[in-house]
Amino acid sequence: MGMRPPADDDDEEPAVVAFGIAAVDDRLDGYDVSYPATADEMRETVGHVEVPFDTRGHTVRLEEVLADCEQSRFEDEQDLLNALHPAFERRRQQGASVLDRVRRVLPF
Repeated sequence: MGMRPPADDDDEEPAVVAFGIAAVDDRLDGYDVSYPATADEMRETVGHVEVPFDTRGHTVRLEEVLADCEQSRFEDEQDLLNALHPAFERRRQQGASVLDRVRRVLPF
């Protein structure tokens, strides 16, 4: 049994908005970062990179997130991403509107 091709010839993937550590992962692909690395080394290499931290596209420089991070040495990229996650989560929650905060509290 055959299937019809899509009605439009649009082979593009749907747009995906990456933010937080997913955006960091995407951004790091363009830089030569070697591990293990210290927070200072990361700030020198990629500290200037702007990273979105919420779905509305608000951004923060990676050096600011590294400053909020409790860890100062990263064994590999996964270790870096795991360490940055709480800092991004705090920023996302601080930037939430009053309505967003109410939605999180109420079960609907």
